[in-house]
Amino acid sequence: MIKNFEELIETVKLGKLQKISVAVAQDKDVLSAVNNAHKIGISDSVLVGDKEKIEEMAKEINMDLNNFEVIDIKDKSEACAHAIKLVNEGYASLPMKGFVETSDILRAVLNPEYGLRTGNLISHVGVLEVAGYNRLFILSDAAMTIAPTLEDKVDIINSSVKIAHALGNRSPKVAILCAVEKVNPKMPATLDAAELTKMNEDGRIEGCLVKGPLALDNAVSIDAAKHKGIEHPVAGNADILIAPDIEAGNILNKSIEYFAKGEKAGVIMGAKTPIILTSRASSDMSKLHSIALAILIVQKLGKESA
Repeated sequence: MIKNFEELIETVKLGKLQKISVAVAQDKDVLSAVNNAHKIGISDSVLVGDKEKIEEMAKEINMDLNNFEVIDIKDKSEACAHAIKLVNEGYASLPMKGFVETSDILRAVLNPEYGLRTGNLISHVGVLEVAGYNRLFILSDAAMTIAPTLEDKVDIINSSVKIAHALGNRSPKVAILCAVEKVNPKMPATLDAAELTKMNEDGRIEGCLVKGPLALDNAVSIDAAKHKGIEHPVAGNADILIAPDIEAGNILNKSIEYFAKGEKAGVIMGAKTPIILTSRASSDMSKLHSIALAILIVQKLGKESA
């Protein structure tokens, strides 16, 4: 089982190289990430965007553009559309968000003519490496689904489980996060958590072990779980953290990144292929990790696995 991002990159190196189509590539961190991915031999990239700005930024970071195809499209919406078309047509394997808002690239992804829509829920899945823990954490949904319904949460769990499987964890432990660990009719998230647990017990959610409601402390700390008298295999040992809504998920994601100095990766699941997507403010290492994660998913589960 892959336990950190170093192991992730080393594993991806052993598999088939993938071609990435970068939408609006004029961003130093994005260019640095795809350049590093090229250097370590996990991907090639097509850079779609403002060629003049790409060349200027590449020069500043000593990036040799002779190793990349550059397609000059200055309008951001048009650049997103073209980048997605390259994936839809099979010229590239994976799309990547560059210096553009998520809504812009998703508009292209969901386009009925050339997009990558499947009819499944589009959700964001983050993978986080936190100091002091011997495993990677998977967190969803911190960026896409604003107020997930019970049915949405089933899809979010299923997408997260696919990534856990790609990482080599065949039976991930899934914690349904809430503010408390007891069902409270005044807190709808706890009702959903109890129902998701039952759905897992009934075999309606497969490939994992689900428990909820769990507060964050007793999801990731064995001592906290024991102190509160919670006896369950997931308690204190969670691999996957399912947030009750986008606010909780987003705050937890960025708290780990900025307060705990955690490393992270992020992809969009639910389309025809994983979409490499992090915040525009995320570091080049975060973007490199996201590239590696998306490639791993394709290598282990196939392009249509998202």
